[in-house]
Amino acid sequence: AFLFSIEVQVTIGFGGRMVTEECPAAILVLIVQNIVGLVINAIMLGCIFMKTSQAHRRAETLIFSKHAVIALREGRLCFMLRVGDLRKSMIISATIRMQVVKKTASLEGEVVPLNQIDIQMENPVGGNSIFLVSPLIIYHVIDKNSPLYDISPMNLHHHEDLEIIVILEGVVETTGITTQARTSYLADEILWGQRFVPIVAEEDGRYSVDYSKFGNTVKVPTPSCTARQLEEDKSIMDTMPLSPKGTIRKRSVKLKPKFTISEEPS
Repeated sequence: AFLFSIEVQVTIGFGGRMVTEECPAAILVLIVQNIVGLVINAIMLGCIFMKTSQAHRRAETLIFSKHAVIALREGRLCFMLRVGDLRKSMIISATIRMQVVKKTASLEGEVVPLNQIDIQMENPVGGNSIFLVSPLIIYHVIDKNSPLYDISPMNLHHHEDLEIIVILEGVVETTGITTQARTSYLADEILWGQRFVPIVAEEDGRYSVDYSKFGNTVKVPTPSCTARQLEEDKSIMDTMPLSPKGTIRKRSVKLKPKFTISEEPS
């Protein structure tokens, strides 16, 4: 009876032994067994799939700097943030985009409490696509087309109605499932006149990343005016000192992990 039950469950054939209409109870038992077996298989496959393809777990290893900064880069004010990946497996087709959410009013007097404005970004790779093999500094040039064109240090407080949302999307290399990591920066989380400290160093022919300094910033000379004022009055740059100050703003961390980028042995 047990062997006959297994033959029915896996549909490998009965041989010379089969169920006939002379035993209705056996037919009912086989039907119930098939239904229960299919349900058990579906539950087990679902549990295994969910365990191996949790996209939010992969998104937790995509980290953003706690603060964003605004400082000069190539003579222009730029909004900058740092993004990194804690795992060695790559994120395929990674893209990043930013939006400014703030209260606006139209010329007709219509008030939009949560107006979403896309802002153009620049990164070392170019465009919105990034190659996240090591932490990258993503920056946005504050020009006349930027919604941050009239932002000054006086506007960076918790009463300011301003939030910048950053969205990182990509495909997990091991499972092929799309994952998304998000963060946002309020006005008081944007540091004016700060720059991220370098965290990538070369040691014995290898590049190592010290994630304990991931969110650390250093104070640099930055004009305390809006990008509009800086563009209209070029003489402001002549009064700026060339050497940055040595004040470092540290982000408190509990662990000091290091990630080494090297070729795996064959």
